Amino acid sequence: MTDVADRVDESNDPYCLSDAAVRHELAGAPWRRFGVIGDSLAEGLGEDVPGYRSLPWAERVRDAIAQVAPAPPAYCNLGRRQLTAAEIRDGQLREITQFGPDLAAVTAGGNDLFGRGFDPDGVERAVEQMVATLRANGADVITYGLMDIGAAWPRLAMLRPRMVTLNTRMRAVAERHDAVHVDMWEHPICGDRSAYSTDMLHTSMRGHAVLAAETVKALGARLRRG
Repeated sequence: MTDVADRVDESNDPYCLSDAAVRHELAGAPWRRFGVIGDSLAEGLGEDVPGYRSLPWAERVRDAIAQVAPAPPAYCNLGRRQLTAAEIRDGQLREITQFGPDLAAVTAGGNDLFGRGFDPDGVERAVEQMVATLRANGADVITYGLMDIGAAWPRLAMLRPRMVTLNTRMRAVAERHDAVHVDMWEHPICGDRSAYSTDMLHTSMRGHAVLAAETVKALGARLRRG
């Protein structure tokens, strides 16, 4: 377990990307309308970290696309804290579909983990409905696997079985619908407390910066696959 926030900042963080690296990854990116739905991660909650911009991951991804686009992409973020996967589907899917994204990100399931009756089948169905609908409407879709927060906060290790189950379901949905999946479970930053807010649940601004970098790299891989 490490804490490197006092030794690195956004300019030299080995897990972040320079502007030049962003442009290399996203060269030729076609996306002009970026939509985000989800929970507090989508909304962008997180504490500031010295040396890092107070800018959530989704806005960082928007700005990354703007570096290679002829104009800043249209952007719609409907993320709201404390929502379950079903609540995200019921409250945000129609509106984001009306926005008409050609790239959409979905973060869901984290709040379901804490429910007494955690229902992975129900979460998977809700996420699948969101991803399938967005794909059917012509959007490339990004899904996410949770970070292993127990690596930094051992007292939360009891959540690992549920988190692994959720990550497995999210990856399965992504594979069925040819979505871009960003798997954060084994990322080296998982054991670094500077990646998290002090509530031990939400990502810090350093964590947001790293998540944005991983998203850009995953999109770059998709572009290279054609």
